[in-house]
Amino acid sequence: MRFKAATALRTACVDTALGRVRLAATDAGLAGLWFEGQQHSPPPDDVRRWAGDPAHPVLAEAAAQVRDYLAGTRAHFDLPLDLSHGTAFQQDVWRALVAIPRGGTVSYRALGERIGRPAAVRAVGAAVGRNPISVVVPCHRVIGTDGRLTGYAGGLARKSALLALEGVAGAAR
Repeated sequence: MRFKAATALRTACVDTALGRVRLAATDAGLAGLWFEGQQHSPPPDDVRRWAGDPAHPVLAEAAAQVRDYLAGTRAHFDLPLDLSHGTAFQQDVWRALVAIPRGGTVSYRALGERIGRPAAVRAVGAAVGRNPISVVVPCHRVIGTDGRLTGYAGGLARKSALLALEGVAGAAR
């Protein structure tokens, strides 16, 4: 994912139970959470331009909430989100992801239906894969129509671990 060159991003790296993550925030809210080595992470040249600021209020709060969530001591996130860096379609998909409850799953097809685009299954899948705020915008809750775990930019092992943490039973690999 590329952010507009003029976007003022602050960033911090945090160690979590599922590995190191990079957080990014704008003045509007949390704009990124990527696992180290995750697909579709921002290009290194872009990241080098961002200001490191682990004390930034959104980043500090996001770090605490993500750690607590992955430790099983927090059930929900309470963070301002900045989803403005995607297309209008991607933003619709990402907002629909936020509405999937903890412990719930939905298929790519059902997600397309929720946003009024039932025939756009592939485009929905692409937008889910480009979700810039992993875990907090819960793209890991999207599974195949047959109940199998399918692609996850952070890796299927992490997707499986996140679903297990949320008590999802029967999601097969």
